[in-house]
Amino acid sequence: MIRQIFGNLSCHVNDNKLIKIPNLNYTDSTAMSPTITCGILTVSDSCYKKEKEDTSGKELERAFRRAFPSFKVTHKDIIPDDRDKIINTLNKWVEDQCNIVLTTGGTGFSPRDVTPEATRAVIEKEAPGIAYAMITKSLAITPMAMLSRAVAGIKAQSLIVNLPGSAKGAVECFSFIQECIPHALALITDNKTEVTKKHREVQKRVSFVDGCGPSKVITDNVAERPRESTYAMLEVDEAFELVLKESEIRVETERLAVENALFRVLAEDVLAYDDVPPFDASVKDGYAVLASDGEGPRRVRTALGAGDAPHTSPLQPGEAIRIGTGAPIPPGADAVVQVEDTSVLRKSKGEEIEINVNKAPVKGQDIRRMGCDVAKNTVVLMNGERLKAPHVGVLAAVGKSTVTVYKPVSVGIFTTGNELKEHYEELRPGQIRDSNRLALINLLKECHYECDDYGIIRDDPDTIKKAIATALTINDILITTGGVSMGEFDFIKRVLIEDFNATVHFGRVNMKPGKPTTFATLSHEGAKKIVFGLPGNPVSASVTCLLFVIPLLRHLEGANVWQWPTIPYVVSVKKQSTDARPEYVRAVVSYLHGKIVAEPNGGQISSRLNSLVGANGLILMPPSMIPTREYLSHIILIGNLQT
Repeated sequence: MIRQIFGNLSCHVNDNKLIKIPNLNYTDSTAMSPTITCGILTVSDSCYKKEKEDTSGKELERAFRRAFPSFKVTHKDIIPDDRDKIINTLNKWVEDQCNIVLTTGGTGFSPRDVTPEATRAVIEKEAPGIAYAMITKSLAITPMAMLSRAVAGIKAQSLIVNLPGSAKGAVECFSFIQECIPHALALITDNKTEVTKKHREVQKRVSFVDGCGPSKVITDNVAERPRESTYAMLEVDEAFELVLKESEIRVETERLAVENALFRVLAEDVLAYDDVPPFDASVKDGYAVLASDGEGPRRVRTALGAGDAPHTSPLQPGEAIRIGTGAPIPPGADAVVQVEDTSVLRKSKGEEIEINVNKAPVKGQDIRRMGCDVAKNTVVLMNGERLKAPHVGVLAAVGKSTVTVYKPVSVGIFTTGNELKEHYEELRPGQIRDSNRLALINLLKECHYECDDYGIIRDDPDTIKKAIATALTINDILITTGGVSMGEFDFIKRVLIEDFNATVHFGRVNMKPGKPTTFATLSHEGAKKIVFGLPGNPVSASVTCLLFVIPLLRHLEGANVWQWPTIPYVVSVKKQSTDARPEYVRAVVSYLHGKIVAEPNGGQISSRLNSLVGANGLILMPPSMIPTREYLSHIILIGNLQT
């Protein structure tokens, strides 16, 4: 139980420091800009006549949206098995700039199956590799796949792919080719950013194939391995100080257009070039007047709208100038009367000649004075601030077209484990799905850091050495998960030391979860590199990433010593822990009725990733050696405080 100790508390946390815990479900990491559009065309006489439900088109659309949530399905239709209708529909969708068209049905041997022939009449370039991949993988499932006559090809900026007519066959064949779709569309649409990114991934794979020689780690002396860790147990604060001390790698800056600077970190103080607003402006639609005239009639001389220059002689007593919101205050006027406080006395041909001010104005009323928002040459944004939407708006308002920002350090990640399979693969006995990598990649992404993914690496020193060498050739920082404890197949520390001459600054931290967390530095190709060896348990990996990796990345972007905001609290311990380590309990933290309330978020074992779903805080619980039943500690806020 957590007991409130503050009484009434007004808790405000700088939103620049708050980042929500990620949704740990798989999300599309291939988002492309501008939005890719898709069409799904069902070719079936029976579905067209509504004699049969179109399950194939529906299931295919569901699979497509699940695979590519950032893409948009803009076209859907059901047409009969008619060659001309298929051709006309495909051509129409290509003209509509539909980037990918998936057809389902009409690829078999029956007399009415003409989808491949119609597709060939439309496409300009055939893509036989796509059709070959579908047939090859389908044959591993059923020999009947040899009867499919699917065609794939390109016309203009559209990729057209024929899929089988059954729902199962369509979805299966789509799954066989979905990995190549984003890169194919990037090439077709000439998206150079995505093409370069994919080529970089291919280069990583080539590096793995090329290798870098065998590892020096000897694996056949397991009986001689240490029974106790040779690494001193550090407190969390000690470990983090070491991370900061040993991570002085070169961080560069770059100049960006403000429209491209969202979520980047400023590397300069930004001064206002001009006063904002640059002139006295009206706050409301109404009339510019002399306050000394009080209430009563006014002759309407002219009108001024937003963007008009106030080229007019000074306002005289008894006069008014009709004025719009944001328009400059004319010379002599010292107040604005809103339309609602006036009435028309005389008009001619729709124009106002004379009005009555029904309520006496006050000098300065509804006037936004020059420089009242921002005075010229004042600092509006400071070095180290992360640019969000309002920041970009401020930059535009003060006339800043480009801005200097820190280049984010380059981060790579891989997981280790012979038991691990990708989330989309079938499991065999003894295997589990790798959740760590996607959880960490998306956690970093929510914190606005991109991460190169090196996949799952087997517990083999040679393979681990190749993976580390490949990643550190490209990246400044490498994150690994698994392989850092005391097991027979935990090789990360040994490979770092024996193959890369790395300095392991710590290999144990007094914390739960996360005890085996490892931090090392080394020199690779003349540059200093950083390696975080995070534990293999899913919660341990995420918690240690939150406590060590993300604060370091923020520090390397200009923050002096950045850590998550904390709130003090008292723990009331009902059941004493049997673990001598302080525990970071995942919790839901709320501000209710003037009090902070923190509740543990379900089971807390280190393999239960669900304890992080919805959590916005880490409660630091006392170790078993604390004798008292009440313990003064704190909550680490890793998300927005709930109310």
